[in-house]
Order: sequence, then structure tokens, then C-alpha cells
Amino acid sequence: MEGDEVVKMSRKSNVIVTARECRGNSEKMIRKFMKKVKKERIIEQVKDRRRYKKPSVLKKQKRLRAERNRQKEKLKRIKAQERRNRRNY
Repeated sequence: MEGDEVVKMSRKSNVIVTARECRGNSEKMIRKFMKKVKKERIIEQVKDRRRYKKPSVLKKQKRLRAERNRQKEKLKRIKAQERRNRRNY
């Protein structure tokens, strides 16, 4: 089994935009497609896989990403609480 590599692939995703969704508007279809691609992080994955990254670098990036997400969620909760407080007065 020497030389066998196990490559972890994230879930496969097919991004589909139908003409019916956008009522035949091609500009809207392109925008919707780009939005879906960004949401699925397809382009980002391709760029990440171009070069090898050491496991320590991957861990650091994952930690920083999680930290940013926690901060973002914290701000969302604070803003939502402020909105609720404003409505009560």
C-alpha cells in the first residue's frame, strides 16, 4: 500500500441556475450563478488546492477562520439585541 494517497474531497456540489428561476433574464442568471458559486466556495477551493500547504498552516488558517466567524456571530447577536431594545422603547 506504499504510495497510495488518500485525498479528502469536500462534498461535491453542482451549481445549477435555470431560466425559470430568473424568468429568462440572462444577466440575472449570471449574477445568480456567481452568487451560488461564491456561496459554495468553489473558486476558493480551487485556489487553495493549487499548492501544497503544510498541516500547521492549514490548522492556523482554520483557527483564524473560526475566530473571525465567532466575532461575526457575536456582532450579529449584539446588533439584533440592540434592534430589539430599540423597538421596546
